[in-house]
Amino acid sequence: MQAESDFVDYVKLRLEAGDGGRGVVSWRREKYVPFGGPDGGDGGDGGSIWMEGDPQKWTLLDIKYRRVVKAPSGEAGKPRCQRGANGEDIVIRVPIGTSAWEEGSGAFLGEVLRTGERVLLAKGGKGGRGNYAFRSPTLRAPDFAEAGEPGEKKVVRLELRLLADVCMVGPPNAGKSTLLSILTRARPKIAPYPFTTLVPQLGVVEDERRRSFVLADLPGLIEGASQGKGLGLRFLRHVERGAILLYMLPLDHPNPALLLEKLQAELKTYHPLLLEKPYLIALTKADLVPIDERKKLNLPAANVPQFFISAVTREGIEELLSALRTAVERFRGKAKVQARALPS
Repeated sequence: MQAESDFVDYVKLRLEAGDGGRGVVSWRREKYVPFGGPDGGDGGDGGSIWMEGDPQKWTLLDIKYRRVVKAPSGEAGKPRCQRGANGEDIVIRVPIGTSAWEEGSGAFLGEVLRTGERVLLAKGGKGGRGNYAFRSPTLRAPDFAEAGEPGEKKVVRLELRLLADVCMVGPPNAGKSTLLSILTRARPKIAPYPFTTLVPQLGVVEDERRRSFVLADLPGLIEGASQGKGLGLRFLRHVERGAILLYMLPLDHPNPALLLEKLQAELKTYHPLLLEKPYLIALTKADLVPIDERKKLNLPAANVPQFFISAVTREGIEELLSALRTAVERFRGKAKVQARALPS
């Protein structure tokens, strides 16, 4: 299990793309070649800075402390019309699901959703032209060249939104981590008090036919989370990329139906499109309520599948798992919520 301190889903970086190399003023000087003319080469382009999706990464920890990322500048042009070498591009490898925003202007730079997909964060400057490029029938001996263009310099924010097929949504201590540990090999922290999950946890649910889907255990959602209370926006951001929501409603709550309304209200306040996602309901801690007394409970009346489950007796686990597989096969990859930047 990864330590909580290792999970980083938000970083700021100062990027300095390389400057373009200057063009050179040079003249062809060879024996038996009178009036050789200009032969100054162009400068090389400065290196650009990209981010690239890497499936082996799930956190931004390794770039959190870099602070400044600087690409090399292009080399100056050379005589004999030789172009200067380009500055090498810098590629920042990030987890799939990472989006980039320019600090200050708030401009959206892009996001990586597939392995190997790249997004340009800062463009290198174009190399300046040497005096050979300015020759013409009316200007046979240009004695000037261009300086290279400066590379882009900016501060960017990288924000990670985990890509999961199913995101569990519920209050603290609703049994999300327990269900994750039952269905997958993940070993999240489980304890009889709220907020034992401080960072998202992922697990892969696999059957005997090697079919699998990704299940996310996210920190508990409390009232006011959409305004930043509790783990607030840090939690809600990861719901955006989930294809399916699984509401976890503990039966030791006095009113599960009201709890569902409050959870959905927080999602709606954060981003109304989250309520358009398909969802299922798991009524947890079912061992606390006998079967003949469940009809007396104030249960959600939503026209969606509802399952009574218990980690103690394993009641309803297989039925819920079967329904999740069916939903994943139908809705996988259909998340429609576009990433938005968090407040600075």
